[in-house]
Amino acid sequence: MKNISKVFYITIGLIILAVGYGALAPESFEALTTRGKSFVSTSFGWYYMLLMSMMLLISIFFIFSPYGKIRLGKDTDRPEFSLISWLAMLFSAGMGIGLVFYGAAEPLSHFATSPATEDPNTNAAFKESLRQSFFHWGLHVWAMYGVIALTLAYFQFRKGEPGLISATLKPIFGKRMEGPWGVLVDVLAVFATAFGVATSLGFGAVQINAGLNYLFGFEIGIFSQFIIIAVVTVLFVASAWSGLSKGIKYLSNLNLILALALLLFVIVLGPTLLILNMFTDSFGGYLANIIQMSFRTAPLNSSNREWLDMWTIFYWAWWISWAPFVSMFIARVSKGRTIREFMIGVLVVPTLLGAIWFSSFGTTAIDIQKRGIADLASLSTELTIFEMFNTMPFSFIISLFAILLIASFFITSADSATFVLGMQSTNGSLTPPNSVKLTWGVIQSTIALILLSVNGLTALQNTIIIAALPFSFIMIVMVISLFKSLNDETKVKIKK
Repeated sequence: MKNISKVFYITIGLIILAVGYGALAPESFEALTTRGKSFVSTSFGWYYMLLMSMMLLISIFFIFSPYGKIRLGKDTDRPEFSLISWLAMLFSAGMGIGLVFYGAAEPLSHFATSPATEDPNTNAAFKESLRQSFFHWGLHVWAMYGVIALTLAYFQFRKGEPGLISATLKPIFGKRMEGPWGVLVDVLAVFATAFGVATSLGFGAVQINAGLNYLFGFEIGIFSQFIIIAVVTVLFVASAWSGLSKGIKYLSNLNLILALALLLFVIVLGPTLLILNMFTDSFGGYLANIIQMSFRTAPLNSSNREWLDMWTIFYWAWWISWAPFVSMFIARVSKGRTIREFMIGVLVVPTLLGAIWFSSFGTTAIDIQKRGIADLASLSTELTIFEMFNTMPFSFIISLFAILLIASFFITSADSATFVLGMQSTNGSLTPPNSVKLTWGVIQSTIALILLSVNGLTALQNTIIIAALPFSFIMIVMVISLFKSLNDETKVKIKK
């Protein structure tokens, strides 16, 4: 296969070692990675809180600064995709499947099982549960994705660099990024992407399996999950084969339509007035408390600190581990937009959609729990949403809709990832060969299947959290590099 870089072969070697260890000694692998994850969470929690807050401040700066007028491409370039298709692709690649998986379960957990600071099952915990869900899936996450995607898009489309993480560091390190150090940076990005998406494939398969079992009695187990992953692999590889402007674009538009339809079902058939009131009150609470929430490390309260490690700091590390994939994909579809338009779109729209989603699903689940209609809090995460639908009218149709949406998000995420992995392992090619995309598609699915078969998804999650730490340092250097290049560009314009 032509144009394949060293990154492809080195990363596959590392993947074989990690998956081999996980498959042959799953308990040892999980114990080792759990210790590593605990060390990272405990020792670097303060650092993650500061880093994510810094990313939010930088993204706001870009919206209001003179840099906002600069276009991601030549001054004559215009966006390749319509605004709706662009936003749909951001949403689908960024966190689509996670919203369905955690939309009801996370607020419910913060309310009934493990509130951040309030007593369980109280009105105060109800409000806090939504605020915390908005916080974990809102402005900070999209600011981080946005700043890293902006850096990639700026260097790729305005400076003519290849679409590689390493290429964004050239203003600081120069030609050294074209040698072994550049390869190391890109290997870390590809490794994190491959494992991050494999984890999502695993979780997606588990939830689709739970939904099919709930609706049709489809057996829960590795054989069923194998069939689900095999079918989805064929679909996302076919989509990847058809190219960016057809496969991913059409799937993302479908995702948005299905997601809005499911959201509407829940708002109309659930406790509508309560949902609207809780959204308004909790979103206001989120904005009012965002500074305190952004810097909270609970140094003098061990139980609160344990909650932060388990939820907020875990999420921050998890999102950072997804940054190479999501940011690279966002960058690829954002050519021609101004920095201001780009940052507003990335920051505001997904945050608002996520808040409405958690308000609707979380409020409905908590209301069912409070009224004693069903004990949703005792269920596994993947079953919560289906049990919630079971208490509502048209439950079969809504559950079927949810399974379709999960499958569609599932396919889009994997499709986007094969595209990004293809780019990263062919020296940043904007049109990676289908053979490379096919290879990465099979590798991602194989990782998910092997680790599902030995209950290794937790260990895989832990591995990603550990890998996020070195990548976070690369993110900081990328931002410094971006500011240096923007500053140099504006100096040249002033001289002219």
